[in-house]
Amino acid sequence: MTDVEGLQPVDEDWHKALAVIAHPDDMEFGSAAAVARWTAQGKEVVYCLLTSGEAGIDGIPPEKSGPLREAEQLESSRIVGVSQVEFLGQPDGTIEYGVPLRRVIAEVIRRHQPEIVITNNFRDTWGGENLNQADHINTGRATIDAVRDAANRWIFPDVGERWGGVRQVWAAGSPNAKHAVDTTDTFDIGVQSLNAHKAYIDGLNWPHFDPTEFLEGVSRPAGTLLGTRYATRFEVITP
Repeated sequence: MTDVEGLQPVDEDWHKALAVIAHPDDMEFGSAAAVARWTAQGKEVVYCLLTSGEAGIDGIPPEKSGPLREAEQLESSRIVGVSQVEFLGQPDGTIEYGVPLRRVIAEVIRRHQPEIVITNNFRDTWGGENLNQADHINTGRATIDAVRDAANRWIFPDVGERWGGVRQVWAAGSPNAKHAVDTTDTFDIGVQSLNAHKAYIDGLNWPHFDPTEFLEGVSRPAGTLLGTRYATRFEVITP
């Protein structure tokens, strides 16, 4: 695999990653095929979702939507080889950046001790005029700070032993991404994983939405820049 037009392959010399994301479906709308590639290589990937996505389906009240979306996330995770999935009970739609959120995420990082942390795109847009959502922005920014917090023994000393072993944070789908990973061989698994979010997709009321077409739309251009058929982009941050 060679560098093409500024996109570089991510470093895959690691054993454990932790994905800290806002909602069920956040990994599946672009990154699940990458996770399938890594679990097939024998790597361990853990999912930590700040919310249960309970406010994500207009026609289903939160008390019913939350458990439904958790079940869909567990199935979509199983499809890509992820067996550890945690839901942290933060409020869907109103995640606030701040010290309390950094504490929650730092505890998870210290407990799981990953080498790589994957999170949401924390930039204001997805590129162009497509504005990002506040939950994604706040989750990503808090995760980057929590990685630093987790490595500092004097910050949040009550939530576990310090962990300074995170080498990089990867923000999936960032418009500032300069790295990517080849997902050609696992693209179809990524599609299956997104399809597992049936209730959520149905609730969006996008009558012509096609998961395969959508994922091709984001994966094929990235693959072209990487010199592969399909790829997933990441902004790489060194803590």
